[in-house]
Amino acid sequence: MKLLAFILFLLIALMQYPLWFGKASWEKVWQVEQEVTAARENNLMLQNRNNMLEAEVNDLKQGLEAIEERARSDLGMTKQNEILFQIVKGAQP
Repeated sequence: MKLLAFILFLLIALMQYPLWFGKASWEKVWQVEQEVTAARENNLMLQNRNNMLEAEVNDLKQGLEAIEERARSDLGMTKQNEILFQIVKGAQP
């Protein structure tokens, strides 16, 4: 009887080995789940950035106000008969 119990225990242990130490062990499954979570967060961040860029492209295609705003802020352009005052903050001693 003891031999049968030992054999059954050994079979159960052999069946459990791949679950704990094999190719698809619990630890590796947990690591893959963490990688998937990180990839989803990264995808969400990139999707938000893409949406903002798409909105900006659509705005530039449709409206002259956005083009004017970009020219003023990025290139420092002004309209005709317009004076630009630029305030430069100096280093304080």
